[in-house]
Amino acid sequence: MESDAADGLRAYAARTRESADQLAAALEDIATNGLPDREQCTPWEELRETHLARLADQRPAVA
Repeated sequence: MESDAADGLRAYAARTRESADQLAAALEDIATNGLPDREQCTPWEELRETHLARLADQRPAVA
C-alpha cells in the first residue's frame, strides 16, 4: 500500500475511533444519569438547520 493511502486509512481509523468513543461516552452517561428532561433538549429540527447552515457556509457560492 502506498504511504499516502496508508496515512489516509490511519486518519480515517482515528476519526472513526473518536466518533465511537464519543458515542460510547454518551451512552454511558445515559446509563448512569438517564435521559435528560425534554425541556432541556434541543429539538432535532433545530440541530439539523444549524448543521445545514454550517455546511452551506463551508461551500463556496456559485455565481
